[in-house]
Amino acid sequence: MISVLIFEKGEDDMSLVPMRQILDEAAKGGYGVGAFNVNNMEQIQAIMAAAEEVQSPVIVQASRGALKYSQLNYLRHLMLAAVELHPKIPVAMHLDHGNCLATCLLAIELGFTSVMMDGSLDEGGKKPRSYEDNVCVTRKVVEIAHAYGVTVEGELGCLGGIEDGHGAGFSEEEAKKFLTNPDQAEEFAANTGVDALAVAIGTSHGAYKFRRPPTGAVLRMDVIAEIHAKLPGCHLVMHGSSEVSESLQDTVRMYGGYLKPTFGVPVAEVQQGIKHGVRKVNIDTDSRLAMTGAARKLFVCEPAKFDPREWLAPARDAMQAVVQSRIIAFGSTGHAFDYSPITLEDAKALYK
Repeated sequence: MISVLIFEKGEDDMSLVPMRQILDEAAKGGYGVGAFNVNNMEQIQAIMAAAEEVQSPVIVQASRGALKYSQLNYLRHLMLAAVELHPKIPVAMHLDHGNCLATCLLAIELGFTSVMMDGSLDEGGKKPRSYEDNVCVTRKVVEIAHAYGVTVEGELGCLGGIEDGHGAGFSEEEAKKFLTNPDQAEEFAANTGVDALAVAIGTSHGAYKFRRPPTGAVLRMDVIAEIHAKLPGCHLVMHGSSEVSESLQDTVRMYGGYLKPTFGVPVAEVQQGIKHGVRKVNIDTDSRLAMTGAARKLFVCEPAKFDPREWLAPARDAMQAVVQSRIIAFGSTGHAFDYSPITLEDAKALYK
């Protein structure tokens, strides 16, 4: 018998909501919501400051790589602190790329309001898992999570690249073989009951997504449109959606960093995805590049400084600027106060 302890919400954390509510409201309003990865306090501060500035709901997420670096309980308390300091901003606390039932249960026990069961890859996060096994493990997570009002994101198809040790490392060409099949997506959603579905459309984890500006032949936005037509009630998720802009790359290179030539996902393409049912947009690499560029600049321009706060502060500011620009581009600006936040207890009724 599985015992799950849920941390109940108090008056101080009333903006911590199930991700399902955030995505449902985004669907009503026709906008997307940024999901930003965190590893430490400064990144969480940057995300929350940006969301507060433009009055937007936000999804704060931790990957397994982040959990290895920071440990889940540290991140949980940092996220709860952010919620206490920004009580009017709806925040979903999300586990990114959970690899197995046990990982998802741990997040649920610690009060995460959303978990991703990435059954597209095996438990080690390196090899594609069979469709049947993906359905089986995802359905198990859904059954347990929904009993506690917790949102579940699944994944069908495999992205290229590797980030935080997660990913099969497919090249741009190899990733084309693992795109999400729209017909299978319809079946997968019906058989698992997921609230949101991450789809593979040719993007990759990490900075090295495309060798040249992506065209429709490699960035298959048409796949999203087809899936949305078949699954209008299921919220779609775009992973690997950082723009990896030239300006962010140039700053890193200007101050001693090395990056191979690379191209990311144009914001305009993400906006097209939002028009076709994408409600959650994952951003990580852009945040990393912004922080790294700002830190490198300070080390080069002011080499006498050694206090970590002196380089973490500009790094935090640089990430805030990127997060804020993405929030605006995804259309969620001003939507923080559109609705009254519900609790996990309230969310249980959604699944009955």
